[in-house]
Amino acid sequence: MENRPNVFERMKQGETVLGTVITLNDPIVTEALCNLYDFLWIDTEHNPFPLDVVQGHLLAAKGTGVTMLVRVAWNDPVLIKPVLDIGAHGVIVPMVSTVEDVKRAVAACRYPPEGIRGYGPRRPSNYGRLGGPDFCKAANDAMHTVVQIELADAVTNIEGIVRVAGLSGVLIGSNDLSGSLGVMGQPRHPKVLSAIDTVIAAARQVNMPVGIAVGEDVAVLKEWIDKGINWVTGGGDTSLMLRAADQVTSQLRAHVRAGSAS
Repeated sequence: MENRPNVFERMKQGETVLGTVITLNDPIVTEALCNLYDFLWIDTEHNPFPLDVVQGHLLAAKGTGVTMLVRVAWNDPVLIKPVLDIGAHGVIVPMVSTVEDVKRAVAACRYPPEGIRGYGPRRPSNYGRLGGPDFCKAANDAMHTVVQIELADAVTNIEGIVRVAGLSGVLIGSNDLSGSLGVMGQPRHPKVLSAIDTVIAAARQVNMPVGIAVGEDVAVLKEWIDKGINWVTGGGDTSLMLRAADQVTSQLRAHVRAGSAS
């Protein structure tokens, strides 16, 4: 296993860390972004990533010190195990509702007796050169398990969720949370903002890192940092590319129109 900085420990010590989402297949995207961010997460929930493409992104980040997470499509050991075996530092598990859901996610990421993860690490074991009880303990200790808070029931159960042993952090999904609260498509609705405040307050009580992914609007992200969010996902690879393209093209087209009018 790599000797890498632990962004979750850094957050517990008061640091705010920055990251973005990988949605494009080319691992050059990850290689380029590793120069900017503390963490990246590969989104296999909403993108058609085969495992070999995910592995390519993980390889692109090797040796950079960037924490690489994978958001799996569901809270299922069958989906979690292979992304850990190809070298992800941890997973983001969506759509949890209860303390038991979170305990299942944590267990899927850890070898017995702490969990139920089946043994078969490939890259993390240096292709079989490492193994044994010490390796398994170190793998369990280094693992990052994050759950996404995006259902009303999860907010109701948040006091217990943030106290689950082995949980590394929580990530707020405000868009799906808006739907669960009956105001779909309104992530800034007062109901949603109040629910997020509840999550942040519960996380603060136990020094649990809490993150949010709400696009790349810097003013909005600053607002969330000031409210206590300490791992900030600022947009994704595609949205960042399009934002820059929109800015450049709109300015150039305005310049051309101004020249034509003169």
